[in-house]
Amino acid sequence: MLHMNNRIILFIAGFLCTSAIFAQTGTAAKGAVRVELRQSENKYQFYRDGKPYFVKGAGGSVYADRIAAYGGNSIRTWGTRGAEQVLDSAQKYGLTVLMGLDVARERHGFDYNDSVAVRKQLERIRGEVLKYKDHPAILAWGIGNELNLQYNNPKVWDAVNEISKMIHQLDPNHPTTTVLAGVNKNLVDHIKTRCTDIDLLSINTYGGLATLPRTIAASGWNGAYMVTEWGPTGHWEGLQTEWKQPIEETSSEKAAVYRSRYEYGVENDKDKCLGSYVFLWGQKQERTPTWYGVFTEKGEESEVVDVMQFLWSGNWPKNRAPHLYSFQLDGKKATQNIYLKAGTTYPVLAVVSDPDNDKLSYHWELLPEPTKVGEGGDHEDRPKPVVGVFFKATGGQVTFKAPEQEGAYRLFVYVTDGNNNVATANIPFYTNN
Repeated sequence: MLHMNNRIILFIAGFLCTSAIFAQTGTAAKGAVRVELRQSENKYQFYRDGKPYFVKGAGGSVYADRIAAYGGNSIRTWGTRGAEQVLDSAQKYGLTVLMGLDVARERHGFDYNDSVAVRKQLERIRGEVLKYKDHPAILAWGIGNELNLQYNNPKVWDAVNEISKMIHQLDPNHPTTTVLAGVNKNLVDHIKTRCTDIDLLSINTYGGLATLPRTIAASGWNGAYMVTEWGPTGHWEGLQTEWKQPIEETSSEKAAVYRSRYEYGVENDKDKCLGSYVFLWGQKQERTPTWYGVFTEKGEESEVVDVMQFLWSGNWPKNRAPHLYSFQLDGKKATQNIYLKAGTTYPVLAVVSDPDNDKLSYHWELLPEPTKVGEGGDHEDRPKPVVGVFFKATGGQVTFKAPEQEGAYRLFVYVTDGNNNVATANIPFYTNN
């Protein structure tokens, strides 16, 4: 299975660090901190600098200070762009980095039968490993992201295996992994046959996190693993409108599922699960501007951030985000397939309370549904807002005029408490002429 599965220490070879103290500001002094993956019977655990290390991580390189302040200890990246700054920032705040190595994806046109292109990719990644391997913030190497998404050629796992071998030759201090979109027996069979050099698996999962330990067992993977992306119900796995648009959970609904899924899926399998990276510690447009980011574009924190602080540290923040109980358009909820008549006005109601009795402010926004969407986190452009459609706003109530142009839209509300906390929700609807 794993290339050192018959040893008590799965991953350790190499040299002792010559420096025990590293710079906390500016460019960090060179000197790798040794990371081991140890096995005791059927239990696996990271050891960093000789001490047990359970990953309490966040996917994304912004707001590193908040990760540390809220009890987190690690950052995940998807590539080495800006890596020096990310590593130095992580070191400054006492965090580690699962350093992503960008590996080409078949769905983007890469041909793993092209041996010249595969070799060229290996040499590029060799340079990246040599450049960053001795930084004290490095925890492990993540070889590729979701290479199994829409793929057919199993030779991709041969390439991953060669990259892992190369890394182990150059860097005896840090484990290797590859990041998968979900997991199943067929995929694990390929990994176990073709990719024997990696030290652990990493899995991105959303709605399936709560049952991941059972899924892992059913797949036939008996080694260590991490959860490298997890969060709300994904746009591909939840409810949809009649016109095939996904229905997003509110920020308060997300907070509830983040907590329950983490407790069932991560904390319940600490024998094999080495930790996780919540997604996304930042903000991005992916189907909507609020679906995956736990912050707004302004850096305001949703109720999910409160939950993460509790899960990481055992303590709730002193000032908590607003809680959204209900969001309705024309008396209907997002799940009720709302059709509106163009140019007609409708009432909108958001029912929100603040745990600290802070004064709440409301911001409304209307976006057309994106016409071009990606897969696996590919870039999407944020739609331009439709203006001039809101009036008579009073607290959590506003009057809304359906746009004149027929099509699919989404109505958003952002409720802030004046302390950088926010509640968000949206309702998809369809305008008819």
